[in-house]
Amino acid sequence: MRKHYFFFDIDGTLAAGPIMGRYIPESTKRALEILKSEGHFLAICTGRLHAMGEGFMHELGFQNMVADGGNSLTLDGEFLGIKPLDTQACIDVIEECERLGVVWAISFDDSRRRWTRYANYDALVHDSYMETVVDLELDYRSIECFYKVYVICSPEEEGRIASLSKVPTARFSPYAVFVEPVDKGEGIKRCMAHLGASIEDVVVFGDGSNDVCMFLPEWTSVAMGNAIDELKQRADYVTTNVDDDGIWNACVHLGFIEA
Repeated sequence: MRKHYFFFDIDGTLAAGPIMGRYIPESTKRALEILKSEGHFLAICTGRLHAMGEGFMHELGFQNMVADGGNSLTLDGEFLGIKPLDTQACIDVIEECERLGVVWAISFDDSRRRWTRYANYDALVHDSYMETVVDLELDYRSIECFYKVYVICSPEEEGRIASLSKVPTARFSPYAVFVEPVDKGEGIKRCMAHLGASIEDVVVFGDGSNDVCMFLPEWTSVAMGNAIDELKQRADYVTTNVDDDGIWNACVHLGFIEA
């Protein structure tokens, strides 16, 4: 079989369960082992910061990762860097949040930490997967590179923050919207250009709104059974849920694994 290039989202695609109780189904682990043994290229493709995806990458034995929503690349275990967000656009968002009294945080390095001026940030965001550093004197105007901006607002409140319409955003909860890169498709194309391989041989798996940008007609797109409707409509194939052998069943259906 011709070599193919597989790109997998993490949450809801490779990993099942709630955020603080994520696990990898055994059938998914078997599928990955078989694909790797057959000589296929395997990569994680995630909106997470590189530092947030790195542990997961090593846990599953991956050597390749498109992270930061398409803005960073790791190949053969070598981290090739991150393209930051537009600095002035991020400052504009923060300054508007300050004027409106909206709580915010930022990531400005490749780490599992975020910085904020607000001691109540963690209580408002309802997550604990990153360390929050509170610095009441945080000077965001002096920061050269922004990788994410976290804005505490409901979907209804989001509309009154005009500057958010000028930056890429993703929402994963009712509590916050993230300013972050959302172009996994371009990240995959850059990866394939590095490899000198044909994009026709790409196969992508996803489930959420930030996966829409990588469901492109140039290659094969697989939506999980638990995926959002928009993704299912764009998919070449819709498999079963992540916790119902979704990865395995898709690989069997597409002929990459023998049943």
